[in-house]
Amino acid sequence: DSKTYDGEPLKKDGVTVSGDGFVTGEEPTYNVTGTITDAGTVDNTFTYTFADGVVKDNYDITKVEGTLTVAPIDKVVVTITGKKDSKTYNGKEQSVKGYDVSISNAKYKEKDFTFNGEATAKGTDAGTYKMGLKASDFKNTNKNFSKVEFNVVEDGELIINPRKVTLTSGNGEKVYDGNALTNKTVAESDNGFVGNDGATYEVTGSQTNVGESENTFTYKLKDGTKADNYKIKTEYGKLKVTPVTDEVTVTITENSDTAKYDGTEKNVTGYEVTSISNPAYTENDFTFSGEATVKGTDAGTYNMELKPADFTNNSANFTNVEFVIEDGTLVIAKRTVTLTSATDEKPYDGQPLENHEVTVGGEGFAAGEGVASYNVTGSQTVAGESDNTFEGYTLNENTLADNYAITTEAGKLKVTPVTDKVT
Repeated sequence: DSKTYDGEPLKKDGVTVSGDGFVTGEEPTYNVTGTITDAGTVDNTFTYTFADGVVKDNYDITKVEGTLTVAPIDKVVVTITGKKDSKTYNGKEQSVKGYDVSISNAKYKEKDFTFNGEATAKGTDAGTYKMGLKASDFKNTNKNFSKVEFNVVEDGELIINPRKVTLTSGNGEKVYDGNALTNKTVAESDNGFVGNDGATYEVTGSQTNVGESENTFTYKLKDGTKADNYKIKTEYGKLKVTPVTDEVTVTITENSDTAKYDGTEKNVTGYEVTSISNPAYTENDFTFSGEATVKGTDAGTYNMELKPADFTNNSANFTNVEFVIEDGTLVIAKRTVTLTSATDEKPYDGQPLENHEVTVGGEGFAAGEGVASYNVTGSQTVAGESDNTFEGYTLNENTLADNYAITTEAGKLKVTPVTDKVT
């Protein structure tokens, strides 16, 4: 018989008799003792015993033992996960050891393999330290498993985090007196430095004018103090000098311009600072966040419309600044156009004299604009003279009447008498 290894013994009872066989009533009893548990092959041993009165010599017996075979399990996956730990730098060596095991077959145990590596990650300085686990460090020692795959899914790891240190400069406050306000102290907090580690400081913070500023400083680590072992945060104290509160008035005058309508966009940009009530306050002390532009295409008057809110005081030395706006405009004047019906003349011929042509004069129409049609109704048949009456006109769809000052003038239609002799 045969089977795949399952941890249980393999046995097979039963004996087959062949050849001439035994005489009826003389077959012996059998005791099959063969057994195998681990992978391999053994004889299925057995013995036999005749009953009393049976003469053994009457038989030529050949005993043939079968085989019992246990095949090894084909594949087992052993998953190795290195242990991890996270610690804070303390100036001493720290470590993490060992790994966790997950096995795909419950019959395979940790005792069935050996490990010849070093499952330890250690270090002193801040950083990440790996165990260096490799699949080749593990070896199967159980023959019942023919293919054992070791898979290191995560290497063991020790993370030594930098030590937190907060450096904070001192605060200070006073009323403005023309002298610099300083505070040279720096305090250390959080975890702090270890052993002989530390830093020296140069405090550079200073506040002379009215306002508030950070008490800035720089630091330099002492010899032997490694920057990577610390996560240093600096916090600046505040140096405050109180401000002037008198009102300052800034007058802003928007720029203006005029232009003639020509179908293109016109614009005026910018403004002028025409007066500031306090000479100590300058244009550098405020910013403009609006759009100092007015633009238009059609004839009309356009206001720039700047607002006091477009201007922002940036000087902490002045807390009460008012911005006054004087308006500027862009004026686009209408384009003058004169439409004149034609002047014509002929001798009397009994037919009316008419001429529907129109001449465009004055400044004329802008490019691409004009009149679609004219209604010229003048007519003169008999000898005499009359206006070539001009009843009206129709502008093109893209021509806006409000962009033009249009006047119409009538030409003259003249019919002269026949001077040849009529008999």
